[in-house]
Amino acid sequence: MASSTPVWMILIYCTIAFGCAAACAFAFRTAVIASMPGQVSKLARSMPLSASFGALIILIYVFVALFAPWIAPFGEREVVGAQYLPWGGDYLLGTDDLGRDMFTRLIYGARNTVGIAFATTLLAFLGGAILGLLAAVVGGWIDELLSRIVDILMAIPALIFALLLLTIFGTSIVNMILVIALIDSTRVFRLARSVAMNIVVMDYIEAARLRGEGLGYLVVREILPNAAAPLIAEFGLRFCFVFLSISALSFLGLGIQPPTADWGSMVRNNATLITFGDVTPLLPAGAIALLTVAVNFVVDWMLHRASGLKE
Repeated sequence: MASSTPVWMILIYCTIAFGCAAACAFAFRTAVIASMPGQVSKLARSMPLSASFGALIILIYVFVALFAPWIAPFGEREVVGAQYLPWGGDYLLGTDDLGRDMFTRLIYGARNTVGIAFATTLLAFLGGAILGLLAAVVGGWIDELLSRIVDILMAIPALIFALLLLTIFGTSIVNMILVIALIDSTRVFRLARSVAMNIVVMDYIEAARLRGEGLGYLVVREILPNAAAPLIAEFGLRFCFVFLSISALSFLGLGIQPPTADWGSMVRNNATLITFGDVTPLLPAGAIALLTVAVNFVVDWMLHRASGLKE
């Protein structure tokens, strides 16, 4: 029977990994401070190492997503060899269940999964934030109607609701974006309305009303700048939830459909390798986890700055 890895060896590996991450974050922050203009450099000086690491990871993911066709050694849907070939040689991370290059699929998965998650988050955020601010400013029956609709939608478990709607309307990418955007816009609505309700009672809002300012002016010039910090932080958190939702739906077979590369479906398609001690299926899962942690690091720093607290 093969012996398991000693605990002290695992601790050493973790320590080395954390040390490398901290070194990369410090080097990245130092490079930004030295090369960027004054305001960006000043902002970088206030970043802790955790936020620097998160920003570095996000930039790497964005770079990979934008330049995937030039980075990947093969085509996204190209079958290059036999199934489940080992790591090394022409196939850096081996091949999947159909003989496609895993490294190539991981790269294109960044473009598809992250790109679709960003578009979905943007749509959910625009819809939820606009309706939430509108409900807080106008009030009355509009606020009651929108709030009750949101309460009804939020009473249904998100994943079950998404599975139900995708089963009814089909599993195309457009349908998935619309369904997840609808579900997550309810959460954005609640936050935007809550933040705006604390702002609309301020004296400067009443003064703007007395001056005869319209609804658009109140929202854009008076409320939105004062609600920007929590809304921006919510955008980052909402992106993580959407990102994980898309991956979960793809793992269940109702998300991004093959042959499009997607990290969730890559875990499902290659899960059988775990039985033989092969960690290949954990690579897309690790890519999902790493981006989620990175975004949360940056969001935590932004919330800390917006709170006005000192280190």
